[in-house]
Order: sequence, then C-alpha cells, then structure tokens
Amino acid sequence: MDNELIGISQNMRRIRELIDRIAQTGLNTIICGETGVGKELVVQSLYQKSDRVGKPFVKVNCAALPDSLLESEMFGYEQGAFTGAERRRRGKFEQAHGGVLFLDEIGDMTLPLQSKLLHVLQGGDFTPLGSEKSVKTNAWVIAATNHELEKDLTAGKFREDLYFRLSAIKIFIEPLRNRQEDIPYLIDYYIQKYKREFNTRDLVMPRQKTIDRLCTYTWPGNVRELQNMLKRVMILGDGEENISALIHPGAESSPPEEISPPGVTAVSAPQVFDPKEIGDLSALSLKKMRKKAMDQVEREVISYVLQKTAWNRSKATKILKISYKTLLYKIKDLGIQPPPDALE
Repeated sequence: MDNELIGISQNMRRIRELIDRIAQTGLNTIICGETGVGKELVVQSLYQKSDRVGKPFVKVNCAALPDSLLESEMFGYEQGAFTGAERRRRGKFEQAHGGVLFLDEIGDMTLPLQSKLLHVLQGGDFTPLGSEKSVKTNAWVIAATNHELEKDLTAGKFREDLYFRLSAIKIFIEPLRNRQEDIPYLIDYYIQKYKREFNTRDLVMPRQKTIDRLCTYTWPGNVRELQNMLKRVMILGDGEENISALIHPGAESSPPEEISPPGVTAVSAPQVFDPKEIGDLSALSLKKMRKKAMDQVEREVISYVLQKTAWNRSKATKILKISYKTLLYKIKDLGIQPPPDALE
C-alpha cells in the first residue's frame, strides 16, 4: 500500500492512532513538519480511512501559483470574468465537494487569500470570480505546511483566526533524524517497493555495510532524500561514488562528539540533601528527593552539553540520545536559560 505509514517510533505510532480516531470526523486538520517527512502520506491515509474514500480528492499547491491564479484555481470563475476567461471553470473547492480538499504548503498563502479561505471555512460557501451567486461546498479541508505557523502568527504572516479554524486537529511529523529507529523499516519497505516498480533483473541490492551507513545518516531531506538515495543505489550500485554524490558535503553522520561529564561529584553525587535545610522530617519523601536529584543531574548534564555544542540543539540531541522535542521540553521544565547570543 503506497500510502502506508512506516515506522515504530512513538511519533509514528501516535500519528497512526490519530488517523484512526479522526478519519471519520471530517474535522479540519493541519499536518506540520519539515519538507520530505511524508505529510501527504498522512493526508492520503486520512482520506483512505474516511467515509469520503472514492469521492474526489483534490490537491492545491499554495506555493506554486501567484495570488491571482491561486484564487481562480481555488474558487473558479465565470465566463468573461477576466481577459481570457472564455468559459466557466469550476474551482477546486467545487470539484472537491463531498470529498477532500488538500491545501499543500498553506503557510505560503498570502494574507488576502487567507481571508477568503477563512470565509469559506466559516460559511461553507464561496463566490466564483465574476459571479453573483454563491456556491455551497462540503469539502473536508486538510492543510499541510513546513512553516512553524506559531512563529508566522507572531510575525503577522498568518491569520490567527484561520489558524484556529484549520487546526481543530494538528498532526506533527518528526524529522527523520529524530526517529532513527524508523530508518531500517523504511529502507526495507522501499527496497521491496522499488523491486516491484523497476521490474528489472539488473537491480543492485544494497549490502549490509551500506544499509548500516544509511541508518546512521541524519537525512536533512528526510524520507524523500532516503527514497532518492535507495533508487540511485539500486540502479547504479552502492559504490562510494554513488552514495557520496547524494549525501550533502559535511552532513554525513559521524560518531557523536565525546564530551566528558562536568565532574564526577557534580553528576554522580549531586548535593540535593542538606540536613541543615530540613526543618521537618515529613519533608524527607524519598520520591521527592529522587525527583530532585534526577532534575539536578539532568539540568547539569544538559546545560554542559548545550554549552559545549554552542547551543546547537540538533547536535545536543544526538549526544544526549533524546528527541529534539524532548530536549526543548527539558530546557523549559528545568529552567535552563540560553546565553543571549544563542541561536533559536
């Protein structure tokens, strides 16, 4: 199944659970994540598991067209609405009636068009260009973006009311570097897929040495880059020149930098228990003291790693062997403050 979501990571398991729960609801949904993580696969999976399967599935790439064309593409126009409009054209909203309208890269949509989209989502109708009659639509709107929309809201680049209207359900797909446990399963899946698709005896099966190397690469282009690499390897072979040609210079994974702990005393024996500070024996809850000790250890180790990596959070996640999201949570929860010159 081409739209199967492959992976055993917590993020992928959670996404599959969400799809099962919301596919029948028709709630406006937004899929967020970096380019190449598989946002459209999630949209297709929602469609396949909904009661709208078999009805229209219409995609609009909001980043591919200028405003004037995108508006007519989405809402359609009447004959004579503008120069060159020789006949009536149904817009994507009308074409998707009863089915799914997938608005890809919605973060690139300009504010005037965002306002018109909001009107459709609120009222369920729209007016084609050059027409005096409104058209009803019952399309399930699913959007996707590689933008951090919360930052766009703050910068005034995305309407807050549209954001909340679209994000009744929000699904975030972690980048592949944060779910490396999924890589072996993706490699196996796409090898089998390309064996069927290419249908030639001359395909080269990657050696285990090559697979091991691919499993430790950071994949800045995410699953899309992994797909391209496997196609190249299976057609041209897994020689060094074929792999190096696609791996970004300097981006290939290397063993994490060895960082010494900030001192045995600071890490293994944190000073969390001082009898002089205990006035009431009832405060000596072992559970609370354990939590306090763990927090202190985590605070010191994370702070030290961040300092040594110049607050490069991506590099710190590799050293600490935690996800990017977990690192951000720990920084906030433990009250770790970045230096003024740290990059966000």
